[in-house]
Amino acid sequence: MLRSLGQRPVTGREEDPRVTELRTAVSRLRRELAAHPAEFPDRAIAEDELGALAAMTAHGIPEIPRLRRSLLLIAGAIGSVSALARGLSGVRAAVDLFVEPPRG
Repeated sequence: MLRSLGQRPVTGREEDPRVTELRTAVSRLRRELAAHPAEFPDRAIAEDELGALAAMTAHGIPEIPRLRRSLLLIAGAIGSVSALARGLSGVRAAVDLFVEPPRG
């Protein structure tokens, strides 16, 4: 299904806003990581886990333990790369949304 940026898919149901927020944060960090010129030892781990998070957002509400595990692996892999700190914080905040009850 093709859609314009910012439009939601027409499926007859609303998407959970937490999933949307997580998908956006993961996408942003993936772009920042791809553009980061320096190689570091655990870069592949971060890329793999961001890919896993992206896949989780495509299939409804992700499992909270799996979200937390991925976040820990990503933070451990890129936590010392200051240029990626803002993107990592965005992913962390999006994962934290799943700990609270859904809005609305």
